[in-house]
This record gives sequence, C-alpha cells and structure tokens, in this order.
Amino acid sequence: MLTRFWLWLGRLLGRLSLGVTAIGLSSWAAFALHDHFTHRGPVSTEEVIAPSEAADTQAIIADAIAVVEQHSENTRVLRDAHAKAHGCVHAEVSVRADLNNELRHGVFSEPGKTWQAWVRLSNGNAYPQFDRIRDARGMAIKLLGVPGEKLTSDPRHAGEQDFVMFNHPVFFVRDVAEYRSNFAAQAQGKKALAFFPSVDPRSWELRHLFIALQTLAPAPESPVATIYSSVAPYKLGPHNIKYRVIPTPENCPTYQLPEQNRDLPNFLRSALYQQLSLDRTPACFALQVQRQNAEHYMPIEDTSIEWSETVSPFETVADIRLPAQDFDSREQNLACDNLSFNPWHALPEHRPIGGINRLRKAVYEAISSYRLERNGAL
Repeated sequence: MLTRFWLWLGRLLGRLSLGVTAIGLSSWAAFALHDHFTHRGPVSTEEVIAPSEAADTQAIIADAIAVVEQHSENTRVLRDAHAKAHGCVHAEVSVRADLNNELRHGVFSEPGKTWQAWVRLSNGNAYPQFDRIRDARGMAIKLLGVPGEKLTSDPRHAGEQDFVMFNHPVFFVRDVAEYRSNFAAQAQGKKALAFFPSVDPRSWELRHLFIALQTLAPAPESPVATIYSSVAPYKLGPHNIKYRVIPTPENCPTYQLPEQNRDLPNFLRSALYQQLSLDRTPACFALQVQRQNAEHYMPIEDTSIEWSETVSPFETVADIRLPAQDFDSREQNLACDNLSFNPWHALPEHRPIGGINRLRKAVYEAISSYRLERNGAL
C-alpha cells in the first residue's frame, strides 16, 4: 500500500514538474517573440518627455529622501545609492592622440590632453554591506579644471565634468514612470512586488526582473577588474552615445593581485589598497563610446535595452590611469564622501539625454543638497 502511494506521488510530482517546465518555456518563448517584434528599429534620435514625468520625479525624490533617512548613521547621512566606497583615488584621463575627428568634442576635443581626475569606486546598495553580498558596483569619474560653461548652475561644480557608471550594460527599468513604481515598492520594503505592480500579468516586468537579478552580481576580485557602463545615453557633440570603461591591464605593468579573503567585509577596498598602495602598481582602463544607429533598435528613452555592439562597436576615446598612491586616509575618505558625482556636472557637448538622465538631474541635486546640509558640509 505504502509503495503504491509513493509511486503515485512520484508520478504526480513528475507530471507537475513537466507542467511547470512547459509553462515556463512557453512563457519565455512568448516574451522572446514579443521582444523580437516590439524591439525593432528605426527609433527616434530625439528625446520624448512623458506628461507624467514631472510628478513622477517629485514622488521619487520624496521616496529617495525616506530611504536616506532609513539608512542614516548616527553622525552622517549616506548616499541614497552607492553608499559604500572602496576608495576615492586620483586618476589621469588622457585623450587618445589618434582620436577620430568625428569624436573630438567637449573634453575629448584636444587629442593628447591629460585631465586630472577623481575616481570613486563603490558598491551600489543604499546601506554599506559586506562586499561578498551580491550587488551592483559603481565607478564615478570627475575631471578637474575643465573650462567652459556647464549644464549645472552650481558654482561649486563649475570646473568639473562627471561620468557616472555601474557594472551592467542596462538598467532594470525602462523609464521614469516604471522607476517610480519600482522604487516606491522597494522603499516600502516590498522588493518582491517591485516587478509585479498588479495582479494583471500584462503589468509584470519579468524581463526587467531578470536584468535586476543579473545586476546583483558576485563581487569581482578587485574594483579595477570589471567593466563599467553608462547605461543611459548622452550627447557627444552631434552624436547620441553610450559610454563604458573597460580594464586594460596590458597598458600597465604586469601585475597579479594576491588572493583576497572574500569573507572580510571590505575585501574590495583591501584589493585596491594592495595594488595601488602596498604593491605600488597602477591600474589602467580605456574610456569608450558607442554611437547610436537609429535605423536599429537603439532607443534613447528605454534604458533596459542594450545597444548592439555588432551594429555599433565601441570606440576608445581616452585612457584612464590610476597611479600608485596612498588613498586610505581619514581625510581623503571624508573628502570623497563629500564629493557629489552627477552626470549633469557637464559641458553641453556631453549633455545627458533620456528620461532616466532627466530624473538623475533632479534626484541627484535634491539628495546631494539634503545630504550635505545634514552632514554640515555646505
């Protein structure tokens, strides 16, 4: 009797597993076909602003301030994202001497020019956590002494040009409206519902959930050993572009990082300190741009879409070098924490475009002012 029951239960579970697998494969095929037929070019080369964007932006700012307050320490208010820095280091950004004439705009207008810069490397979470926890990783670059009128009116950033990136080529929301819904759910601690805003399956964002899961990746061996992408588009003179930073260890002295203890809470900072401060070995990167080809599905207003490298390969515009240096001091860490990185700290030739970048302008400025005022840094 018992044997027959277990055989029956086994057959039932087997059929249920096959049914779930079949449903999953069918759903995946349906979404793949939907993407194939909806994500097709040509696309617009101009920005399109949704009627609800201003109201959505104000709601997001309110939620972001609430998140900052939730994660504030006893003495300091942290960033609403990328709160934990692995290091803030001096860098040199050198424009390629042989740069294509079509790409010579803004800070890349003078081939061979070397800019002094700050580079901040970070985890993406709004609260500092162990580096071994799956997370996004960020790189922000601030060029210094950049002449010319900027897009920001704040005199504190009059000489700066910022580039802000993280280590995944796409974002897990397409636009400001979806960001509002997603962020509100996360701010309320309802992370599981962020991609399922209603019981209607048509509102579910399964592809974006998959992107979010990919974004929360295991930590690299070092902050200088991964690719960082702009995700959102920008202008480069007349061109619409995305940019990224890739490691180029071949441009630096040969170096093998000693194996790090990944159980330590700050092993990524330790890896950076090991290379730059103890072993006195620089780290090298290339800054690259990818031009929009509007005949193909390379949209401006949807940051969840990766632009095809087959259609439009990346082109290197500058080399980045993090020289050997001592960076892990209390004074430098505090100065780094007070730095504000914003893609709108920029020349008009590098103007951020698209809804997510328009959102960044409002949110970054509001949160930065709020945070610095609370921390007594204004």
